[in-house]
Amino acid sequence: MNDDDAFLSIGDLARHTGLPVKTIRYYADIGLVPPTDRSPAGYRRYDAVALARLDLVRTLRELGIDLATVRQVLDRSLTLSDMATAHAAALDAQIRLLRTRRSVLRAVAALGIDDHEELDLMNRLAHLSAAERQQIIDDYWSSAFEGLDTDPAFADRMRSVSVDLPDDPTPDQVEAWVELAELVQDPSYQARVRQMAEAGSGSSSGPSPAEVALYEAVTELVTPLLTAGVAPASTEGRLVVDQLAPRFAHARGVDDGAGFRRELGEQIALFSDRRVERYWELVGIINGWPTDQVSSGSVAMMEWFAHALTAAADS
Repeated sequence: MNDDDAFLSIGDLARHTGLPVKTIRYYADIGLVPPTDRSPAGYRRYDAVALARLDLVRTLRELGIDLATVRQVLDRSLTLSDMATAHAAALDAQIRLLRTRRSVLRAVAALGIDDHEELDLMNRLAHLSAAERQQIIDDYWSSAFEGLDTDPAFADRMRSVSVDLPDDPTPDQVEAWVELAELVQDPSYQARVRQMAEAGSGSSSGPSPAEVALYEAVTELVTPLLTAGVAPASTEGRLVVDQLAPRFAHARGVDDGAGFRRELGEQIALFSDRRVERYWELVGIINGWPTDQVSSGSVAMMEWFAHALTAAADS
C-alpha cells in the first residue's frame, strides 16, 4: 500500500474506533498497535490491518481484558478461545462476589445494623469460600461426636447435610449463614450438643416405633394447650401426663411412677433445645428448603411436656 490515500491517520483511527487519539498513541508507543508507516512529515499512518488490530484491542479492553493478555492474543501465544474461557471464569467469580456483597448490604439495611464490629463479622463470614463454610460445620460436628460411641450411621447422616450458600444469596440467606456460623461456634451450644450426643451414645436403635407414636401423641395433645397458654403445671397438664406417662413406661418395659416421670421429663428436656431446632431452620433457609420442612415448632411442645412431667412427679 504505497498510495497515501490507502493510509489512515491517527485521527482517522479515532473516528473509526471511537478511541481517543491519546489512547491510540499509547498503544503505538507500547508496541501493541504500531503504525504501519510514517508520512514524510513524521506523522503516524495506519493501514487496514492495523485498523483491524486496533478494533480487536478495543473489543478485548471493553471486555475487561488486561493489556498483557491482549498482547498474548495479538502475538498468537494465547488463543481467543482459551482467553475467553479463562476470563469468563474470572468474571463468574467476580459476579458471585458482587452478588454476595449486594446481599450483605441489603441484609445490613434490613436489620438496621449500626455496629461496625457486627458489620465486619457479617462481611467476613459471608465472603468465606464454600470449603471454609463447610469446614466450620465439620468442626462443629467433630466437637459433638469425637471420641463418643455414637451410632456411625447417625453421625454420618448429620455430617452429610451440607450448607450450600448460593452464588447469588438473598439477604435472608446471608443473615441465616451469619447466625448459623455464630451459633455453631458458641461454646455453650457446642457443650449442649455434646451432652445430647453423650446421652444418646451407645444406642443404635433410637426410639422404638411405639415411642415415636407417643411423641406424635404429645404433639397432638399439647399443641392446643400450648396455643391457649395453659401452664404445664395446671390440671390440664397433669391430665396429659396421666394419659401419656403410663404408655411411655409400657413402651420401655418399666413401671410408671414419680421417679419415672421425673427421669422422662429430664430426658425430654435434655433433647429439647430450641437452639438445635434453630440450627435446622437456618440450614433450611440457607439451602432453600421448603419452610414446612424445618419450622415444626416441636421443641416448644416437648419443653411444655417435660415441665408437665416434672410438675406431676413433684406433686
